[in-house]
Amino acid sequence: MKTHQSGFTLIEIAIVLVIIGLLLGGVLKGQELITSARVRNLIAQQDGIKAAYFGFLDRYRALPGDYLAASATANIKGVTAAPGDGDGQIESGNESLAVWDQLGKAGFINGAYTYVAGAAISDANTLKNPYAGFLQLIYDNQYGDESGSNRHNLKTGNQVPVNILAEVDRKVDDGKPYTGAFQFSDYVGPVGTAPTVADCIVLGATPADAQWNVAMESNNCGGASIF
Repeated sequence: MKTHQSGFTLIEIAIVLVIIGLLLGGVLKGQELITSARVRNLIAQQDGIKAAYFGFLDRYRALPGDYLAASATANIKGVTAAPGDGDGQIESGNESLAVWDQLGKAGFINGAYTYVAGAAISDANTLKNPYAGFLQLIYDNQYGDESGSNRHNLKTGNQVPVNILAEVDRKVDDGKPYTGAFQFSDYVGPVGTAPTVADCIVLGATPADAQWNVAMESNNCGGASIF
């Protein structure tokens, strides 16, 4: 008695392969759309805060955080304490902490932030990036390879995936972590650990040859927009 083995025909196999291909294509496209949305979100946040910085400067002829204490409390409704010395530099410590209180109460950014002298960085006084790292607006050189002069810069904070930073850099600047208007920064607030060069950057013969280390797939990197 003969037995017949049943199985898939070539047509059926071809149909299954096509379906699998379509599913994989949809997944990859979805991941690409998610990445693009995250890149746009980070760029929009950086651009919004830069616009707020320059808007504040235009209105008050002073920098947020550095605005003379007496003038800040007199001219910005809701600001009850301010550390600024008016020297044209947003310095570390209380001045960089007061930035978000003054920008928020002046109406340049959304959110309620309250400055308290000597307070630790927290949700109550500092803006966060989309990955829950704290931002910093300050006058220093904690960006790039840290060999340059002090400049006002806006740090993204830590916990940002390296592929997101690389794409942001390609869209807004030169795509390199040690040159241009957007560079690597190892700044870390009170959450997580500091980004490291080994995880985030592939070094070259010169700073201009360095590249974002996308192959490492680190989820703890940071950048800075330099003014």
